[in-house]
Amino acid sequence: MALLRTEERRAIESLARLADCNPFSPEFVEGEREILGPDHAPAGAVWSLRTEPGTEISGLERVGRVAERLARDVRERLLRRTAPSVEELRLYASLVIFTLYQRYARPLHEIHQDAERARRRAACYGSFRRDLDHYLLADRLSLPQRVDPAHLFACFYQVRRAFHLIHRHIVGASAPAARLRAAVWQSIFTHDMRRYWRSLYDRMHDVTTLITGPSGTGKELVARAIGLSRYVPFDPDREVFTASLHGAFHALNVSALSPTLIESELFGHRKGAFTGAVQDRVGWLEACPPFGAVLLDEVGEIDAAIQVKLLRVLQTREFSRIGDTAPRAFQGRLIAATNRDLATEMQAGRFREDLYYRLCSDLIVTPSLREQLRDAPGELRNLVVFVSERVVGPDGAAELADEVLACVERDLGPDYPWPGNVRELEQCVRNVLVRKQYRPPAAPASGPADDLAAELGEGGLTAEELLRRYCTLVYARTGSYQETARRLQLDRRTVKRHVDPELLARLKNGSEASS
Repeated sequence: MALLRTEERRAIESLARLADCNPFSPEFVEGEREILGPDHAPAGAVWSLRTEPGTEISGLERVGRVAERLARDVRERLLRRTAPSVEELRLYASLVIFTLYQRYARPLHEIHQDAERARRRAACYGSFRRDLDHYLLADRLSLPQRVDPAHLFACFYQVRRAFHLIHRHIVGASAPAARLRAAVWQSIFTHDMRRYWRSLYDRMHDVTTLITGPSGTGKELVARAIGLSRYVPFDPDREVFTASLHGAFHALNVSALSPTLIESELFGHRKGAFTGAVQDRVGWLEACPPFGAVLLDEVGEIDAAIQVKLLRVLQTREFSRIGDTAPRAFQGRLIAATNRDLATEMQAGRFREDLYYRLCSDLIVTPSLREQLRDAPGELRNLVVFVSERVVGPDGAAELADEVLACVERDLGPDYPWPGNVRELEQCVRNVLVRKQYRPPAAPASGPADDLAAELGEGGLTAEELLRRYCTLVYARTGSYQETARRLQLDRRTVKRHVDPELLARLKNGSEASS
C-alpha cells in the first residue's frame, strides 16, 4: 500500500518545488497559488513588489499550515509501519524540511536581528533537533540522502537572513525592482537550490559578482545584501554559529583614494614600505573573515598597476602586503561595482580584459529610477514614503511624503527624469524637509534623440516602440516619407505606418518653441 495518497503526493510535490524556488520570482507566486487554490490572495503579480517598509507579504503562513498538516498525517502513517518507496521518502524529507523552516523562521530572524545574540548559544537548536527527530522518527527512516541537522540549521539561518536583507535593502514596486531582488537571490544561492545545499554553500567565495548601473541606483545596498548573506556553519556541540557577521562586509570606494592608499587599504603594508607607513597595517583583504565580503566600489577607476595585483588575487586567492613578499590568503568573497561602461574602458586600454572576465562570473545590473517609474508611475509615492520614513521615522513619514510629492508636482513635473536616481530622490526629500522646495542643478535640455538614446541604454523599448520612435524622429527632420525610407532602408509604406502623429506634433511644437 502506498504511503502517499494521490492528492497528498501532488501537494507535497508542489511544496518541494516551492522550497527550491526563488522567493522573489513570479514562479514563487504561481507555486503558492497551486498549493492554496481559492485561498490564495496575492498582493500582486509578484508579491515582493510591495514596498511598505518592514512588511513581508505572501501566503507563506497559510502554506506553512498546509505543510504542517500534511507532515503530521504522513508521519502517523509511517508509525503504522507502512513500507514507503524511495521516492515517497524523498518527498517526505522535503516536506519535513519545508515545515521546519516555516516553524523556525521567526526565532532565526531574531538571531539575525541581534548581533550580540548571534554570538551566543542558539537556544532554539535543541527544540529544532527534537522536532527533526520527531518527524524523521529519530533516524529510523532510510532516507535517500542523509539530513545533517547542524548543516540544515545553518541553511535555514542563511535563507532567513538573505530573505530579510534583500527585502529590506532593495525596495520598489516596479517590475525592474522585483527582477533585481530575484537576481540578488540567485547571486547568493544560484538558480539551483538543491545543488547549492549539496556542494556549493562553502564554495561561493570563488564567484565574483560585478554590479553595474547608473550612479545612485543602490549598487552598494545590493552588495551588502549579497555580502552579509554568506553561509555560516553551525557547531552542534557548542550550539553556536562558528562566525559572527559583525565586520563581515566592508565597502571601499576606490575613486575617493589615491593609488597608494587604495593599495594600502586593500593589501595592507609593512612599516617603512613608503613615506608615512609608521607601522604595519592589515588590509581589508587580510581582515576579511572567511564568510565575509569586500566591495570594490567604482572598480572601473582602479589604476592599471593595481588591476594587475587584483587579477592575481582573483586567480590565486593570494596577495602580499606592500613592502612584503610573504603570501597571504584572501578567504572572503569579492564584489565589484561600477557605473562606467567597462566595454568602452577596455577598448580605450584603461581596463584589463583579463580582469574584467575574472570579475563578471556573476553580473547584476541595477535599474535607474526613471526605468522603474516608467514601468510603474505610482511607484514614486511608495519610494518617497519609504525614504521619508528613514529620514524622519514612521510617525512623520506620511506628512513629509505629501509635502515632497506636492513639490515634485509643482516644480519638477511628472516627466522629470531623476538623473541622480534614488540618491537624488533622497536629497529631494531632505531639501523639502528643510526648505520645503527642491531645485535640481540646471542641466542642458535634452532633445528627442537624447531621450531615445537614454531609453535604448536602459533596454526599455520594444522593437515596435523603437521603430515607431525612430521613424517619427527621422521624419520630423526630413519632412519626407521617401527620404526617411531611404535613410532607414525601409519601405515607404512601412515608414508611413509607423510615424506617430501625436509624437510628431510634440516634436514640431518643441522645434517651434526653440526657434
